[in-house]
Amino acid sequence: MTTSNFISYYRVSTERQGQSGLGLDAQRKAVMDFLNGGNWKLVGEYTEVESGKRNDRPELADALDACKRQKAKLVIAKLDRLARNVHFISGLMESGVDFVAADMPEANKLTVHIMAAMAEYEREQISDRTKKALAAAKAKGKKLGWSMPSRQREQAKASRKGVKSNIAHADQFAGNTLPIIREVQAAGITTLQGIAEALNARGVHTARGKKWFPATVKNILARQTADTKANAA
Repeated sequence: MTTSNFISYYRVSTERQGQSGLGLDAQRKAVMDFLNGGNWKLVGEYTEVESGKRNDRPELADALDACKRQKAKLVIAKLDRLARNVHFISGLMESGVDFVAADMPEANKLTVHIMAAMAEYEREQISDRTKKALAAAKAKGKKLGWSMPSRQREQAKASRKGVKSNIAHADQFAGNTLPIIREVQAAGITTLQGIAEALNARGVHTARGKKWFPATVKNILARQTADTKANAA
């Protein structure tokens, strides 16, 4: 009996994590539940940790390359983690890599291409309507943005909110990454240098899309320790 090879691709985002409710563990479970039974082999796993909206996904590119080299099918937990933009879908179709989504296994490349095209069209329409509304308001002599004196207090409030948002994103990124670090530690790698090397080998990037170093690993662990103490207080 022929064995089918699969490569899984997971993505967690500090920006959308709370909205989707689909964290790393949940994605892995969805993929494994989908692959349950049958003669298959999971030959690779790739994890993309994003801190915001990005069109470049180096780990996905590596996953597609691995699929071609190992003649494997790409498997994801949730379809909308791939169907983001036409450029990416075009690249997927050109790569010749086959894929399957655990939540919509009947979807094919044409289905995803149509979904991506509609999503991009909707974004363009929203942007166009917003620009027209702002232009109309400006033409009527209305002051926009923080130039309005009445909005000085609102500006200060927004600034404080921005700081809190950055902290929240950093906390969320740490929460997304910590389970991977715990897996590395459970495998017997406990030094900061060893953990950093393991994260880089797995294709996990820092919040800024960079490689891991002992100091960045230490920061994640320190943040988690601080959160634990704060919750216990």
